[in-house]
Amino acid sequence: MSTSTYVSEAPERVRLLRRGLWLEYSTLAWNVVGAVVVLWAALAARSVALAGFGLDSLIEILASVVVVWHLSNVERPGREQRALRVIGVAFLLLAAYIAAQSLYVLVSASRPRHSTVGIAWLAATAALMFVLAAGKGATGRALANRVLQTEARVTLIDGLLAVAVLVGLVLSAAAGWWWADPAAAFVIVFYGIREGRAALREPVG
Repeated sequence: MSTSTYVSEAPERVRLLRRGLWLEYSTLAWNVVGAVVVLWAALAARSVALAGFGLDSLIEILASVVVVWHLSNVERPGREQRALRVIGVAFLLLAAYIAAQSLYVLVSASRPRHSTVGIAWLAATAALMFVLAAGKGATGRALANRVLQTEARVTLIDGLLAVAVLVGLVLSAAAGWWWADPAAAFVIVFYGIREGRAALREPVG
């Protein structure tokens, strides 16, 4: 690469890194507030699924913190490998958690009360997580940054989980189909295991 090409690309790279950090800070802020809102709604509705989603937000917070740490000094050797490992473990923990939560709900036949706050927050969370995941994925590809691309999939799973819990709560309230939430969540378990293993096996160039 010529010096002139490098100089012309440097401002664009800085802009992309700032965008990536902004996306992660936005994810962090939403999930910190969301953990409080959802756990409060879970207690009010006695909903295992809502409580689980609130705890799941902690994994997304961890993944975002890792990416902020990585992007703040992306050129430091070894950071990419460590970041990918942490995100891979976060994927597997998320899959294990969702599987355990879903089995518990199925076995206990837990039937949550109606939660307007929970339903509204889950709908907003799903929409926002899909937007953030798309933004992170595009920015990660433009930067050729595998850490940001991998964390985009964590955010996507968070949005899919929000949809699964939302559908479960709506069907439970409207039709009494209490099993809809854990059944839908098992699809995300498979996806989380696959992505977690892929992140842990990702070669570092």
